[in-house]
Formats: sequence, C-alpha cells, structure tokens
Amino acid sequence: MTFWDRIAGVYDLAERTNRRANAETVRQVRELVPQWSSVLDCAAGTGEFSLAAAERAGAVMCTDLSRPMLDRAARKAEKRGFSNISFTMRDLTCLPERDGMYDVVIAANVLHLLPHPEAALGELWRVTAPGGRLILPTYLQGEATALARLLIELYQKMGFRYQKRFTLTTYRRFLRNQGLPARVTRVPGRVPVGLAVCEKPL
Repeated sequence: MTFWDRIAGVYDLAERTNRRANAETVRQVRELVPQWSSVLDCAAGTGEFSLAAAERAGAVMCTDLSRPMLDRAARKAEKRGFSNISFTMRDLTCLPERDGMYDVVIAANVLHLLPHPEAALGELWRVTAPGGRLILPTYLQGEATALARLLIELYQKMGFRYQKRFTLTTYRRFLRNQGLPARVTRVPGRVPVGLAVCEKPL
C-alpha cells in the first residue's frame, strides 16, 4: 500500500489546509474547459479537477495510480450526480491513449512529485489534441509559508516525498526547457500554485 493509498480517506481534509489556493485553482481550471470537450485528468487523486471539468465537458476520464483515491473520486461523482466521468488506473508516464485523443489534458499538483517529470510531460502533450489544452497546476513549494512548511514536514513523517521545490520562476524555466508553450500564473495561498496552460498548435 502506497502513501497515497493510506491517506485517501483524509486527503480532502488535508487539502483544506491550502483551501484558498486549491479552490481558486479548481475554479480557474473549470473555466478553461470548453463546453462538450473530451478531458483526461491524470493523477486526479480524489477527483476535484475531474468534477470541475465534468460541469462543462462532454466526457471526463479520471485517472490515478491509487485505487483508493479513485474509489473516493467515484463516490463523490455519484453523490453529485455526474454521469459523464469514467474512472481507471493509469500511469501518466506511459499512457495507452492514442496521439491527440483529448481536447483537454489536466495533471494537477503531481509534477513536483515525480523523479522524471519530463517523461510525464511528453506523454501528456502527446495525447493532447491539436488546438487543445494541457493544464498543469503545480504547487510552488519553494514559496510556501512557514506554517505550510511545517505541515509539509509532518506529511513527510507519514511517508510523503517530493522531488522538486518549484518557485514561479523555476517552474516557468522548467516548462520552457521542455519546449512547452506555457503561460504560467501564480495562484496565492499557503502553498501557492503555478497554473500553467499550454495551447497545442493546430
């Protein structure tokens, strides 16, 4: 059982410690999803971004490596009455989907956790349709408040691990070095979010 499997039951509660940034990021991502579009949400956790996308999209594929996380996401979708979301386990560094399959691809708050985020970016960009959008909200742990840093340390004692400690500047540089045409804005909070949006040329 992974760290994410173990904390699935309390993940939403833990996310409230950064409520300001998380709620505003979800709101902005929802607005970036075109009506009736097809959406892939990778590393979706308990599905907040999938649920937001489902308010506008025609179909959403909600994916994660943790089955307990996906089970919670599915229960939330059922409770809110969504019938346009599917749930399946996926490794975002090795996606089975064909090239250009989705109008919108979302991978929220995961790049800083990966030892090789470049591999994930290549796959996410590959399955984004020409004219589509890759949306990459990512925690800027390098800009976290003192209280947030203490909470992150507690998380680490439970098994949490991260690989990158981005700031807005280093996150922009990272995406630019991968050749992605990213527009990155900062969403304030105890742990701010770098909200990157990449528009794929036709």
